[in-house]
Amino acid sequence: MPPEPIPTPRRKLAVMWSGGSGIAYGIRLVEALLQAGCEVHLAATAAAFRVLRHEAGIALDPATGDLAGLFAPELRGHLRVHARDAVEAAPSSGSAGIEAVIVCPCSMGTLARIAHGFSSNLVERAADVAIKEGRRLVVVPRETPLSTIHLQNMLDLARLGVVVLPAMPGFYHRPQSVQDLVDFVVGKVLDRLGVEHAVVRRWQTPTRREPTPYDEGEDG
Repeated sequence: MPPEPIPTPRRKLAVMWSGGSGIAYGIRLVEALLQAGCEVHLAATAAAFRVLRHEAGIALDPATGDLAGLFAPELRGHLRVHARDAVEAAPSSGSAGIEAVIVCPCSMGTLARIAHGFSSNLVERAADVAIKEGRRLVVVPRETPLSTIHLQNMLDLARLGVVVLPAMPGFYHRPQSVQDLVDFVVGKVLDRLGVEHAVVRRWQTPTRREPTPYDEGEDG
């Protein structure tokens, strides 16, 4: 009999939720990665659980809350959820084979601690490991306006090779819903990770000029 084919290794990615506004981005990102066949390691700070309650109306106990329950049963087989203080979890080790870490959403406090190598929980430790191992780290900050301190911390991370991808949705794709805006940002993250997806439509060179309200006349 011919030998069994060697299975294609499943990509291992870590998604970390911090207390920045925009938990919808984090939820959708995990969902899209699972749909793409990735193994996802997920952890969230205590503040992220509070944001989840305020923005999504989902109340979970940070100590016992089941984040896996946020996702469809058929997707949970490749989801690994870790407690924020689980320093022995795979994302905290450089030898665990995790390809990339995405902090989405990323609060300014979490971003500052990552930029200065201060790891107080698994979320920050996972980012620290990605930097020291030379692996892809993507942070998705959601804050406005930005202070000089915020900008300096982002610059420090960018100089280390970190992808700083603020949650700034575009409008050229003519979004029809909040979900369209969320998908725009998530699609950008997936692109930087090299994950094939159909979350957003790709821009195509226009074949003709699209009409606008201003085409009705100079005075219209």
